[in-house]
Amino acid sequence: MAIVAYWMIVAGIIGGALAAPPGWIDWFAIPSGTRAKSVGLMHGIGNVIVLVLFIGSWWLRRDAPDRPEMLEHILSFAGAGLALFTGWLGGELVERLGVSVDPGAHLDSPNSLSGRPASENAEK
Repeated sequence: MAIVAYWMIVAGIIGGALAAPPGWIDWFAIPSGTRAKSVGLMHGIGNVIVLVLFIGSWWLRRDAPDRPEMLEHILSFAGAGLALFTGWLGGELVERLGVSVDPGAHLDSPNSLSGRPASENAEK
């Protein structure tokens, strides 16, 4: 399983590097001063940190991918944990705020955990 994990880390690093430029372009298209802009910034910075954690884990285990040590595990699990949070932020951007989905998106919708409707026009 350690070898499989090693190659999954490699695939994740490549996938993350390929996803970053379109995400960066989308973020620049979000109007300033909106909640979507700040959520997008947290999502992007968090994903850069995830990439750094996984690159660190990969770099440290590259000579012995079948025998990762404790630090490699810590970096991997920290990256996976943070990826859960940044994934939720990405879901907020798309599902709650409609970024890059709907031209009439409500870019200042409240957090999905608030219990408030996404739009002022939503029925209560």
